[in-house]
Amino acid sequence: MNKPLIGVTGDDTHLPLAWWFIRWALWRCGAVAYRLTPQRCAIPEALDGIIISGGDDIDQQLYMPDAPDIAPINRERDRFEMMALERSLAQDLPILGICRGAQLFNIVLGGTLYTDLREHRRLTSNKRMLIPRKTLNVDPNSSLFKILGSDHCHINSLHHQAIHKLGDGLQVAGRDADNIIQAVESTTHRCHIGVQWHPEYLPFQARQLHIFKHLVASVNT
Repeated sequence: MNKPLIGVTGDDTHLPLAWWFIRWALWRCGAVAYRLTPQRCAIPEALDGIIISGGDDIDQQLYMPDAPDIAPINRERDRFEMMALERSLAQDLPILGICRGAQLFNIVLGGTLYTDLREHRRLTSNKRMLIPRKTLNVDPNSSLFKILGSDHCHINSLHHQAIHKLGDGLQVAGRDADNIIQAVESTTHRCHIGVQWHPEYLPFQARQLHIFKHLVASVNT
């Protein structure tokens, strides 16, 4: 039996750290990762699922037409990943958005973002950190609850933006202590999930690996 082929989007960088960690996570889950970037944009017909990975801020003009230009942004990557998401939605493929990827998935479905979370934080720090210091509170009625097997867990945080208005067909699956959305999921699809943290950088936490396992398992269901 062939292993599922999962596309993983990202930047055209020579040190793709997130790609290596996601590739390892997918390998541990029995899948093959296929790197996709604006310069490696040919999407295989045989793709079984897709992960939209983290990175620079999304162009604010995609969801706020009158927003000023900001930096750093990568419009070429925005366009490519939006195309990849729209194609994956049309083909009903499993989708996992990570950090920026969750935000872009929300935008593709008509949602918006908070451009700066500092004014919304009261109980949590805005400091970016790879170690899991923030608490995720999971909706017990969500699919994410079944995936993680718990109504809370510790997560890392590398973002200063987050989902504001939900995109069409999405529901909140988890929030942090400041009620900021940390996870969303489809109300109808078996695996359309967006997480604001980086599970790929928590490879030895079984709960985090379960997110990738769910993506891979959804290929054949």
